Amino acid sequence: MSMLLDTLREQLGESGLLVGGDLAAYENDWRKRYPGKALAVARPASTDEVAAVMRLCHEHRVTVVPQGGNTGLVGGSTPDDSGRQLVLSLSRLKRVRAIDVANASLTAEAGCVLAEVQAAAAGAGLLFPLSLAAEGSCTLGGNLATNAGGTQVLRYGNARELCLGLEVVTATGEVWQGLSGLRKDNTGYDLRDLFIGSEGTLGVITAATMKLYPQPKERLTALAACASLDHAVSLLGLARERAGDALTGFEVMSRAALALVARELPQLTQPLGAAEWTVLLELSDAESAEHARGVFEGQLEAAFERGIVQDAAIAQSIAQAQSFWHLRESIPLAQAQAGLNIKHDISLPVSAISDFVAEMDAALERHMPGIAVINFGHLGDGNLHYNVQAPSSVAPAEFLAAHEAAINALVYDAVQKRGGSISAEHGIGRLKRDELAERKDPTALALMRAIKRALDPLNLLNPGRLVSP
Repeated sequence: MSMLLDTLREQLGESGLLVGGDLAAYENDWRKRYPGKALAVARPASTDEVAAVMRLCHEHRVTVVPQGGNTGLVGGSTPDDSGRQLVLSLSRLKRVRAIDVANASLTAEAGCVLAEVQAAAAGAGLLFPLSLAAEGSCTLGGNLATNAGGTQVLRYGNARELCLGLEVVTATGEVWQGLSGLRKDNTGYDLRDLFIGSEGTLGVITAATMKLYPQPKERLTALAACASLDHAVSLLGLARERAGDALTGFEVMSRAALALVARELPQLTQPLGAAEWTVLLELSDAESAEHARGVFEGQLEAAFERGIVQDAAIAQSIAQAQSFWHLRESIPLAQAQAGLNIKHDISLPVSAISDFVAEMDAALERHMPGIAVINFGHLGDGNLHYNVQAPSSVAPAEFLAAHEAAINALVYDAVQKRGGSISAEHGIGRLKRDELAERKDPTALALMRAIKRALDPLNLLNPGRLVSP
């Protein structure tokens, strides 16, 4: 290993290779569930340097864990505890290479923080719509490697739908130049889609060309209180009917989720009184502010008339709209402060969500009286973060050790029965690898393993994550 490290230091320079010392920022995942020990941390500053690292690791048969902002929730971007895996940090690949206003596209490197990509697009008078709670620290490469979703999937789609082209370094250190800004390119297999969502197991994304959109002339944000989840689903149907594609966000938060925020983060203002379900909805209109406000207020008036909304608050300023979103995005932080919990990032047909929640809430209460379900998520695209916390009388770590497997089985069985997915936007990583192996269609698994063997025959890229070859 010393020969490999010496050569890497020559290739990357002293600041490009971290060996020993405090590497906790690279070795521990955000949830602190998968602490590891790295052989070293390679920090290349260019695609050529990434390729050089991969060639050397292929030559020395050293496994590589690609890492972006290390904000993942499924243990997919930190090393194991063997001390033999190299962390490949893309944090120094930070250039926005080009913005093509006429083509409505942007090309940026994998280490660009998502918020910086958004700002670069805004500086050119355009919108990059991918938005999620970790956008101040997550990176574009990680967003693509996990096919991130976020709060505007309803209008713009996941990271996959926003990507036009990729630059990727293979397991053997070759570079695929696929940075096309084309909307149409029907010339064979779609390699771009192969790497998006592959969680660093097939290649290392080093840059991407992404779609941009016109900046909306108006954004309107509101909170609405609903007596039931069925009413929230009805409100979604009404909002789609009235606003069409202008509906960009439709989030839902349970009473328990907002009560947890009130307890853990009491400094945050909650504009509405306690309700069984609180909806956060946003409309972005490219026509005019007057048209947008008319549509928005009209749909809320209709919702009151039909009895599906009990109370509502429309943001009167940008700052107030941001505070509404901050309330929603603070739920994971409140959970982290409350202690370890069992996270479920699931997706279901919207029509099945209310029935699923009723069944699961009852099943979990039978399993362990006093259990806390912190349910929130992107109702507009069918994605719930159906998280489970211990009763107040039980230590969170003991709760996870004793009940996580049984609770996962209850939740995933109910999701599978309704044609849903066990991972909507967080990925598989290590956390759900065994669940995927048991629940995924066998033919699909065989195809995935064949692709892994073809592109990474030595199993050097992120082994033990997503799928085993």
